[in-house]
Amino acid sequence: MSLRRHIPNAITSMNLLCGLIGVVFALRSRLDIAFYCMLAAAVCDFLDGWAARKLDAVSDFGKEMDSLSDLLSFGLLPALMLCLLMQTFRFDTGWLCWIPLVMTLFSGLRLAKFNTDSRQGDRFLGLPTPAAAMLCGALCCYCVNSPTGFLSTWAAGPVFVPLLALCLGGLMVCDLPMFSLKFHKGDSRTMTVKRWTLLAFIAVSVVFCLIFGHHISLAVVLAMLFYILNNLVYALFKL
Repeated sequence: MSLRRHIPNAITSMNLLCGLIGVVFALRSRLDIAFYCMLAAAVCDFLDGWAARKLDAVSDFGKEMDSLSDLLSFGLLPALMLCLLMQTFRFDTGWLCWIPLVMTLFSGLRLAKFNTDSRQGDRFLGLPTPAAAMLCGALCCYCVNSPTGFLSTWAAGPVFVPLLALCLGGLMVCDLPMFSLKFHKGDSRTMTVKRWTLLAFIAVSVVFCLIFGHHISLAVVLAMLFYILNNLVYALFKL
């Protein structure tokens, strides 16, 4: 096997490493840095698949390694961050602060489902694990950097974070069709419009945060919420 066929797996290893570092920073109550580690893991998660296709190095080993890395970076890390977020606000949550850990369970089910379901190509069935993780990680980062913001006020209560974790977990394992952001030559016009609409909304969200002085993590929260709501509308009206 040539050296280039090991490149995608090396990138996947960086995904795993970023997730591990993120867990360490989360345990040290640095949820902001943990989120940046999650972002780095997401970049590696995108690049390893791209590299595997470009180098003709797609393999079952790489597929399994990718899922194991995703379970840590986008399953355990966001769940841990949500638990620690509730404790950071020193709310008397008791056992409620452990509920977000179910996201790790749902992530494992989601990844196993994705690996064994041949129906998922240019679209997903259920919320992709990285998307759910980005929403949770960005929420934690925003709350840490904007403790008086409206999202921080919600997160300080005993219901919002556990309910969010349960809703995202349910979305991950359901059969709700959700479009992928990967562009393909044979994409339909409708699919192309869906993707460009999301990208345009992300750009608008970033500009909004820069103009009004919000932390940039709010743009990620808004983008992920828009992605979920968009797909719910598309499924409802069969678009």
